[in-house]
Amino acid sequence: MKTTKKIIYSAATIAFTGLLVYAIRKKNTKKRVAQVANEGYETAADILHPEKSKRFKKLHYGPVLPHHY
Repeated sequence: MKTTKKIIYSAATIAFTGLLVYAIRKKNTKKRVAQVANEGYETAADILHPEKSKRFKKLHYGPVLPHHY
């Protein structure tokens, strides 16, 4: 009987944690979408919230000054 209760509590804890993570991610996504919508069409979403895993070393946000050789 004790083993069954442990399994049930473990499964319930895992399910609750999954729902909590889902709710937090959904809240953060809504916040991000609202900020992008309030900024207007001039500012792209990838400029406001760049993907950290997809940045390149040569990627530069903002005005780019030409190099004079």
